[in-house]
Amino acid sequence: MPTLWSCLNDNEEKLSEIAIRPVQTDFSLQNVLERDTLIALTDYNSTNYFIYRGEPMGYQFEMLKQFADHLGVNLKLVITNDMHQAFEMLNNDEVNLIAMGLTVTRDRQKIVDFTLPQIQTKQVLVQRKPKNWRKMRTWDEIEEQLIRNPLNLAGKTVYVQQGTVFANRLAILANEIGDTIKIIEDPEREVEQLITAVANGEIEYTISDEHIAKVNEKYYPNIDVSTAVSFPQHVAWAVKPGEDSLKFAVDKWILSYNKSVASRYIYDKYFNNPRSVNITRSEYYSIGGGKISQYDDIIRELSADHGLDWRLVASLIYQESRFHPEVKSWVGAFGLMQLMPATAEIYGVDSTSSAADQIWAGIKFIRWIDKQLPPEIDDPEERIRFMFAAYNVGIAHIYDARRLAEKHGKDPNIWTDNVDFFILHKSDPTYYRDPVVKYGYARGEETYKFVVEIFERYEHYKKVIED
Repeated sequence: MPTLWSCLNDNEEKLSEIAIRPVQTDFSLQNVLERDTLIALTDYNSTNYFIYRGEPMGYQFEMLKQFADHLGVNLKLVITNDMHQAFEMLNNDEVNLIAMGLTVTRDRQKIVDFTLPQIQTKQVLVQRKPKNWRKMRTWDEIEEQLIRNPLNLAGKTVYVQQGTVFANRLAILANEIGDTIKIIEDPEREVEQLITAVANGEIEYTISDEHIAKVNEKYYPNIDVSTAVSFPQHVAWAVKPGEDSLKFAVDKWILSYNKSVASRYIYDKYFNNPRSVNITRSEYYSIGGGKISQYDDIIRELSADHGLDWRLVASLIYQESRFHPEVKSWVGAFGLMQLMPATAEIYGVDSTSSAADQIWAGIKFIRWIDKQLPPEIDDPEERIRFMFAAYNVGIAHIYDARRLAEKHGKDPNIWTDNVDFFILHKSDPTYYRDPVVKYGYARGEETYKFVVEIFERYEHYKKVIED
């Protein structure tokens, strides 16, 4: 069984070592802090990272978010399921760390530096139960037809994901049993796809880390994952060799994190949650169903009519209403697009209007805002940021923020790191009482976060949802 808490005792022994470790001389952590962004690589599967009902989720994703918050920086995700590519990107300085639940091995320690472990797991054989297993009277009848002794893998064909540690483990096992195991390293399918192939009868066997296998056993009750083929092994993040300051920061955080309530909650959420079966069967689960919401077709069509990426509009709708058409705010904004009554009246919609009509009205309003912005805002992505900010706070406050930006030597035609600063501070008397400000106070922090969160979510959607 995968162990989260047994790592604590191992890590405690390293606490004193970390506490007295000298100050590191490399600049890996400093570079992250100066860039204000942690670039982390993870993989796309049912536990590490996925989208469910419009929201990015996953065990590694949530831990990375917490670590980035601990550092006080933004998180940028890079997604790949290719192990070789992951190691190449790390050592080419394209990412700061790998967070794929890597098993710590001697061979991998030659090419990366591992952080302190997060959990312990072991490698297990994934095999299919007999066809009539549900009708068998006793569990012993099922057991008789399953491989329980690794010796019985002799002569068998086992598929594994290319680039993982599983092929090497099987080769060692074949040597230990003095017989042949035919190992096929699959370059196309990752671990969970191979588990699905076992469940569907396409292949007979694969190997997986136990914590991943047990999650998939909930989806596929016809598979068995109880035969271990390795001893317990550590699972950790990896940094580029020599980047000791970043490794030190991760290690110090993990020591604290692994003892926290949050770590227990997140682990149970993804590995022990009985509701996870319902998530994977949902059409709004990005790995299986590939949908963001029940309104995807409407959003696609109406967005295309107005030259907008539908995933960006979907992110806006999630931000406004979480796709709940009945939502009404304390100021009277209603529906999927949270239109104010006066704006909605212009476009002929109200709280009883259909979802399609509400989305149409919201997109028309966005395009009206676009026409009010000066042509000097010519970068397409920056322009959309202005549009969404105005959608939230009103275009008059955006004009004010542009004037403040120009007065203080910033570019009034660039939102990011320019005009956004002045929206963020428009609740500060120093700024909203400035003579160039015509429309006074605004709760700018809300607008600032509104734009940031929409675009962060949009980046997630682009990674896993087809346009």
